[in-house]
Amino acid sequence: MDISPHCPRSTPDELKSESLDLRVYAWLVRNQRAGTHDPETIARELPADLADVRHALSRLIESGLLAEQPLPGSRLTVVPAEAAASRRTAPLEAQIRERQEAIAHIRSSVDPFSLVFQRESRSWGGGFQEISTVAEVRDRLNRLSDGCRTELVSCQPGGGSRVPAAMAEAMGRDRAMLDRGVRIRTLYHHTARFNGPSQAYVAELSARGAEYRTLHELFGRLIIVDRETAFIPAPGHDGQGAILISEPPVVAYLYDIFELAWTHARPFVDATGRAMEAVSRELHRTILRLLADGLKDEAIARRLGMSLRTTRRHVADILSELNVSSRFQAGVAAARSGLLEEVDGHANP
Repeated sequence: MDISPHCPRSTPDELKSESLDLRVYAWLVRNQRAGTHDPETIARELPADLADVRHALSRLIESGLLAEQPLPGSRLTVVPAEAAASRRTAPLEAQIRERQEAIAHIRSSVDPFSLVFQRESRSWGGGFQEISTVAEVRDRLNRLSDGCRTELVSCQPGGGSRVPAAMAEAMGRDRAMLDRGVRIRTLYHHTARFNGPSQAYVAELSARGAEYRTLHELFGRLIIVDRETAFIPAPGHDGQGAILISEPPVVAYLYDIFELAWTHARPFVDATGRAMEAVSRELHRTILRLLADGLKDEAIARRLGMSLRTTRRHVADILSELNVSSRFQAGVAAARSGLLEEVDGHANP
């Protein structure tokens, strides 16, 4: 029997043996003052097969839940489960402490170099710092998230699609913040509602208290920690870098932009039914408006956070529904039918 955490899923035979282990352990707890605990007595009183009882006793001893005393009669001493677990986890905890100390030593050894890097690296003023690689951005974001006290808000364009490893890292980071009572609010494109991993991500963290909303158009990627520090994309790095902003007036301005978008966004709480239909109609109308404005498929895809292939499929569907053959004709037909009227995020299209 394995009492260590995260053990593999048990087979039927293992489940059967674990059940017997529990029964034998319970019998021993009830009869621990009765003296000698011979397998024959245990097997007779449970009742159970004698060979199975012997195996169960061996497993309980191996797991530290029973201790054999060097006394006549081979008396067995029942060990409290917590004490048995503590005895087995002590070496692991010691290893964890050693690794934490090693991590702290590494960080402290590079801190002087970090200060030099921050001082000498490309900078646009005391409240702005350019971070050029994804690894550096993630490290800085993880460290700021670990110290986040009250709130983290973010705008994540692109339909919610992310690399699985990055999503798993973000999941762990967000769970830890929610457990500390940090408020988390995130804006996605409407297209995130049609993304399975994003739906699962939002469902799990919403149950823990995080808040999510979607809009058909977003202003760009943004993360703000405690209204004190903001991340925005760095120009010229193909989305791999970021600008770290700690200038209070600029951070406050960016926060106001987020709040304005948040008030017009739809709560991301339902992936089916009327809510999805309403979002689909709003996306449809937004594509119509962008077509009328003369935007190409590539630009529409970027604005709405969807793939180029999906965008072209929507455009083809719109042309077919309006029974026209060109974008210009689609814009004219939509305007004549009133389909281009402005709709805010809370209207019912």
